Amino acid sequence: MKKIALIGCTGSIGRQTVEVVRKNADKFSLVALIAGNSSQAIQKQIEEFKPAFAALTNEEAAKKIKEVPGGVTFLSGANAGYTALEECGADIVLIACGGFAGLGYCLKAIELNIPVALANKESLVCGGELIMPLIKQIAPVDSEHSAIWQCLNFNKGAQFERLIITASGGAFRGKNWEDLKEVTVEEALNHPTWNMGKKITIDSATLLNKGYEVIEAHHLFNCPFQKIKTVIHPQSIIHSAVQFPDGATVAQLSYPTMELPIQIALTYPKRLQTEIPALDFDTLSKLTFEPLERQNYPMYDLALTCGEEGGILPTALNAASEVAVNAFLNGGIKFTDIYGVAAAVVDGTKNCNVESLRQLCAEDIKARMRANDLIKTM
Repeated sequence: MKKIALIGCTGSIGRQTVEVVRKNADKFSLVALIAGNSSQAIQKQIEEFKPAFAALTNEEAAKKIKEVPGGVTFLSGANAGYTALEECGADIVLIACGGFAGLGYCLKAIELNIPVALANKESLVCGGELIMPLIKQIAPVDSEHSAIWQCLNFNKGAQFERLIITASGGAFRGKNWEDLKEVTVEEALNHPTWNMGKKITIDSATLLNKGYEVIEAHHLFNCPFQKIKTVIHPQSIIHSAVQFPDGATVAQLSYPTMELPIQIALTYPKRLQTEIPALDFDTLSKLTFEPLERQNYPMYDLALTCGEEGGILPTALNAASEVAVNAFLNGGIKFTDIYGVAAAVVDGTKNCNVESLRQLCAEDIKARMRANDLIKTM
């Protein structure tokens, strides 16, 4: 029985992880459930799974929690998640929370010597230079990185020639960036193949999400940026591929679902049965590919620039983009203003080497303040 601490248990990936555990109750148990402010959702999870520890980091949301079952220790406050992680005795921590907060949990897991299953992009985007020299066991949960990992036979040190990361192209595939000024929130959230949270869906529409995945792949597989290629693959069947020195290319294919990469991160190198149907090659009509036109995805281009330069620039980009996406979702700016805000904050950031979590937290706060100030003038 593998004991799991689940960070971000009420979000999209968190809920799907809970479903994987529910289907494999004889193999997994949830010993810690940690969330931000979703009191109603975590209440139901606590009652069903009765973890040793549960935590909400938002104090006001925590006040809405009713009496918890016996044997469950409920914690609240900014450090509640860290305390739960320290005390729960987990065999693995799956970090599924969104945003910059994931970095702190990843570093805490490293401190506690707990293997990590990572679904939080920002951990490596912002703190890859801190994490990778220290971490002993990390299993990628993103479908693209899980696919690469599977193609490498779960050996991140295997020899390869190039990594191929696929992208659906998001809601506006084939559109010119300048023609997207008046798109609505509903249109931007209409992802063609994946059902995800709002922030990551908008990031998929701008392709910032794919730029982040390139940065993640750079850190996870110790791969130079020039050996990582992104291609548009509208069907989202091939989740990524690896090219080898002998000319062979190995790809991982499946219908788009997060159940598979979540479960593999928890069970590798073993593969358990799932309810995911195998590909039907009699009815699978086509698999197509298109070059990524970078001029139509300036957020992707900005992410790669920040990733290649390293230092604190990815943290500044992440903070500014989070603020800008939130403003767009709430009707405060236009879709194309997301890039304007992010680029201005990055341009105004004096880069330096990454030294500590404290340093990155300070930069995160400064970048958010600059982004908010810019948005007020729009």
